[in-house]
Amino acid sequence: MEKLVPRLEDHTWGCSCAAGRRNKALSGGTASGLAAKVGEMLSSSVSNSPLTLMAQKPSSSSSLNLSRDVLQRSLVLFSVGTFLALVLNLLQIQRNVTLFPEEVMSTIFSSAWWVPPCCGTAAAVVGLLYPCIDSHLGEPHKFKREWASVMRCIAVFVGINHASAKLDFANNIQLSLTLAALSLGLWWTFDRSRSGLGLGITIAFLATLITQFLVYNGVYQYTSPDFLYIRSWLPCIFFSGGVTVGNIGRQLAMDVPEKPHSD
Repeated sequence: MEKLVPRLEDHTWGCSCAAGRRNKALSGGTASGLAAKVGEMLSSSVSNSPLTLMAQKPSSSSSLNLSRDVLQRSLVLFSVGTFLALVLNLLQIQRNVTLFPEEVMSTIFSSAWWVPPCCGTAAAVVGLLYPCIDSHLGEPHKFKREWASVMRCIAVFVGINHASAKLDFANNIQLSLTLAALSLGLWWTFDRSRSGLGLGITIAFLATLITQFLVYNGVYQYTSPDFLYIRSWLPCIFFSGGVTVGNIGRQLAMDVPEKPHSD
């Protein structure tokens, strides 16, 4: 009997230990399964949360803001170009530098109707092109980037255009050299960038080519032409005008946040 009692006690102890191990294993498996399910629920809730959805769609909102900003800058540049065309073209007409047909001289500011919108469109294109070229080259233009400098640049440009109509020289070559020096001085004072110089020269070349074509086809004409059908100082006006509008476009683009690069 004494031998049977220890055996029964050992058997009972062994059964209880085995049951305890099974219960621990089951409880451990249940806990790990619950933890896994909770983790899946949390991850799904986080992935479907509004903050995550907003973080997954930054490109669409940023592109929409960029398009809105480009449209606003285009309207401002168009308005500036239209206003400058009306004022400066009036000056050229009053001094008999440019001559339009009589049937188109009854419109506002005694100018042809197509001159202001064409100049406004050109100003919008040039003003948007300057900061785009700077961004493409990876060289943001930071020289004298404040509105006071831009306004001084506009004043100098208007002065150069005024000088082309008011100053009297012995010949147009002397006037052209003087205006060329003033135009380069405007670029050096308010720009000093290689992209600005290159774009200014390109704009002057293309605008001169278009003007030659218009005068050749009798749309309007210049008095005393000395450079084919136009005056030799006209490329200087186009160059300084391109630099001026480019400075306006750069200043308008200063407050635009840069588009983040995706790695």
